[in-house]
Amino acid sequence: MGLFDDDFYSTKISRQSKNTSEDPSERKTKWRTSRRKKSLSTFQISAISSVCSALIAVMLFSFLTGHPATSSPMTLVNGSHQLSTSDGDPYERIISAAQKVRPAVVSVLTHKETVFPEEEGLEGEGLEEESAVPPEQEGDFELPEGFDFGEDFDFGNDFGGSQEDALGSGVIFKKLEGKAFVITNNHVVEGADSLEVVLVGGEKRKATLVGTDNVSDIAVLSIDSKGIGEVAEFGDSSKLRLGETVIAIGNPLGLGDTLTSGIVSYTNRIIPVSLNQDGIYDWEQEVIQTDAAINEGNSGGALVDLNGKVIGINTMKIADTGVEGLGFAIPVNEITEVVTELMLKGHIARPYLGVYTVDLSNPYAPLSKKEKENLKLPKTVTEGVVVLDALGPALDAGMQLNDVIIKLDGKPITTTLELRKHLYRNTKVGSDLNVTFYRDGKLQSLKVKLEEKPGE
Repeated sequence: MGLFDDDFYSTKISRQSKNTSEDPSERKTKWRTSRRKKSLSTFQISAISSVCSALIAVMLFSFLTGHPATSSPMTLVNGSHQLSTSDGDPYERIISAAQKVRPAVVSVLTHKETVFPEEEGLEGEGLEEESAVPPEQEGDFELPEGFDFGEDFDFGNDFGGSQEDALGSGVIFKKLEGKAFVITNNHVVEGADSLEVVLVGGEKRKATLVGTDNVSDIAVLSIDSKGIGEVAEFGDSSKLRLGETVIAIGNPLGLGDTLTSGIVSYTNRIIPVSLNQDGIYDWEQEVIQTDAAINEGNSGGALVDLNGKVIGINTMKIADTGVEGLGFAIPVNEITEVVTELMLKGHIARPYLGVYTVDLSNPYAPLSKKEKENLKLPKTVTEGVVVLDALGPALDAGMQLNDVIIKLDGKPITTTLELRKHLYRNTKVGSDLNVTFYRDGKLQSLKVKLEEKPGE
């Protein structure tokens, strides 16, 4: 008999005669060959394929959606914080991240004193007391038709405020020596006579301006830290990915503690900025673009990732007709050093050349043909910056009206923006700057000893 019932069978040779005629060594070889050729059954192949397909599908779902692939709860450890997530609710990570950071996001109220000029030639007799709000501005605020705040909504004693009050947002990021420090935007607090911060629970506290910076649009405030618990934690904005879910928290239109969510539309958008608010773009700002709803009052608030870390400070949105979902936040990696210096010095020490300039090839404010002729430039020179006024270091070094700067430290300069970027990023206060320029058609150069930019 063979070893198995399904051993090879032939009608010409009996199983017994076949076994007795075979050499033992040959039988051994045939047995090994038979074992090597044995294949998986159709059922086994189908089962293995099904398991592999299921595993691949689960991994793809987890990769594309960013949600955990396991059905059991998962804990994300973040310092002393633990964020629980679950497949039961796909938005659980948003909820957990919001719970972690929202107590550190505050409303910022700025107050400006209204001063009315005295009328000349009047003794004041018979004059009626005027309202602080011009009559034409009274009652401008209108609610949408059918809007209902609800029975339990409390407007509070200060609802509405005066026309000189402004609203913004801020983020508590540090506690030190009895003070809590709040980061916000410079344009939120600019020109304010007094400041207040409203905590997430509704408590108002007087705030002191620690420092502000117009270039980065960042300001730091301080308040009494009594009763303030956790502060916001900064993340790493350089690790953001396109499509990553983010949360915007702030005080839009005075509706404090408002949360909206969206995605990162672009990680490092470069947008032009007019620092002097004169319509001429003289700086560039790197920002995070998001479609999370950002409205008036959100400025200075937090843009948060799903780990509950602040990765941006909300700063602006494009509000043109027909434009939606274009909000911008300053990446925290871009402002860390600025915030530190503001806390230490109250201002940012930047190098100062001392020239007011206009671009030679500015398409928005082009020079007239006569003005270009007065510069006496060679026909090959079509780009550079024209000096309109020389002050401080530039004046001391001998620069004059109508000098056309074309290089700084040997680097070509074609616009005021490039001049400013070179000063702020490549030079230091007290260093010598080599300026190459044309004067009356002749190429010249001189050295300017840079000073610290005076306060504006």
